[in-house]
Amino acid sequence: MPNAENPYTLLHLKLTKVENWAAGVPAVMAAFSDIIEEKTVIRGTKALFKMNQVGGFDCPSCAWPDPDDERSHLGEYCENGVKALAEEATSKKITANFFKENSVYDLAKLDDYHIGKMGRLTEPMYLPKNGTNYEPISWNNAFKKIAEHLNALDSPDQVAFYTSGRTSNETSFLYQLFAKEFGTNNMPDCSNMCHETSGTALSPIIGIGKGTVRLDDFYDTDVIIIVGQNPGTNSPRMMSALSRGKKMVQKLLLLILCQKQV
Repeated sequence: MPNAENPYTLLHLKLTKVENWAAGVPAVMAAFSDIIEEKTVIRGTKALFKMNQVGGFDCPSCAWPDPDDERSHLGEYCENGVKALAEEATSKKITANFFKENSVYDLAKLDDYHIGKMGRLTEPMYLPKNGTNYEPISWNNAFKKIAEHLNALDSPDQVAFYTSGRTSNETSFLYQLFAKEFGTNNMPDCSNMCHETSGTALSPIIGIGKGTVRLDDFYDTDVIIIVGQNPGTNSPRMMSALSRGKKMVQKLLLLILCQKQV
């Protein structure tokens, strides 16, 4: 049996001439090709007009704050946001026949990229004791198996109810009620994994475990310093805010120069 961790592979890496611009038409074509590949042209395109919009949903790709005023109705997201949405909205399906034909050994040889490209699960699956392939199971029996394992614990604190940061507030509320009713407060989420160190340091210093800067502060600042990254390729959604912030700084400098001349 191979290692439980899926293999890490580098796909088709090649060195090319460094471009002096980012995004543009090639990025749009590459993004839309993912929508086509995931067979979700109509559904995915409709979703794109709602992503990062008021009354819509947040992009599953990054955490750049949504503007409170001006938003692009054509695309308040980047190429990676389209790719993430395409994989979420995919119409590709993985049925029980797929797991019947592919053992756990076979699946363990695939990397995360190719597993994600397989599609969405259509029913609950489980691995029987000493089994080699995942098998379908009814929802009722799936919940019974979960209950058997939970009730077999010596203490409720032996289990952790992990949640994703992309889980809806309503779902998270019900989930935490279940965990507390079971008798534990062990409910880590992605914030504990990704931001626990910064949150622990910030809380005693400023009284809150996350940043207090608003996007408007970016526009009102006198100086913008960017070190160690190219926003055009690393943080595409930052470009609109950076452009606006640059214009505000230019106006400020012009005002200072006018005052000095007076």
